[in-house]
Amino acid sequence: MFSYHITTRCNNREFRLTRLECREVFLYAIKKVLIKYPFKLYALCIMSNHVHYLMEPAQPQDLPKIMHFLNWYTAMCFNRMLNRTGHFWEKRYHKTAFENTDTKRALNTLRYIHANPKAAGMQSGFFYDFSNYGTHDRLTDDGLTQWHPAFLSLGKTLEECATKYRGFCKKYRPKPKPERRCHWGSKLLPKILKGKKHKKSPGQLTLPWDTWEPPDEEIRAVAKKFVLANCYDPNYARQFFEFDP
Repeated sequence: MFSYHITTRCNNREFRLTRLECREVFLYAIKKVLIKYPFKLYALCIMSNHVHYLMEPAQPQDLPKIMHFLNWYTAMCFNRMLNRTGHFWEKRYHKTAFENTDTKRALNTLRYIHANPKAAGMQSGFFYDFSNYGTHDRLTDDGLTQWHPAFLSLGKTLEECATKYRGFCKKYRPKPKPERRCHWGSKLLPKILKGKKHKKSPGQLTLPWDTWEPPDEEIRAVAKKFVLANCYDPNYARQFFEFDP
């Protein structure tokens, strides 16, 4: 069997995933697709303008179906929530695959995904409300993800696996990312296009909203379980769900 490291990015690298409501809907969408196309989700990290997954579909041919449904559903939801039109995601997705027996590759990929917030300078540690690092460090259940066989091979008990993975993550040193290149015309074109009227889009396929929009309590329940299982301080994070039963 193969694991797939999937990356999706917002169109134009825009920071469209910063709002808590969008991230909650994103988690609910993952729950929805897990029911529609059962697969194993080993790692998840929702950043401000991109998302990382490590997953194992039941069959390789299921991967395009999973990502098509997930990207389509979230794009329709977010465009309506943010009052925008057009492409939400930059492209379908980027993927790399490796055999589940490649323990070293799997652990490095897990750590890379969990280290994204730290590498981006968003925080100093690995705990992050919208990644599943907490399920590996504290052995919690977030309702969406499970442990990769490579993680389970680290020790004879779950506690030993967690301890060794925690130490493995502490050794991580992110590589500096190259600066964005300055292409010819990057300063000239905005001057030319300034004031130019944009043609109105004829629209795109929309969700039958009465059927597809779930009650708020369903979305909040999925998000609450995931966040409290993975955040650094559950007592602090719980205040964002203080109106929940």
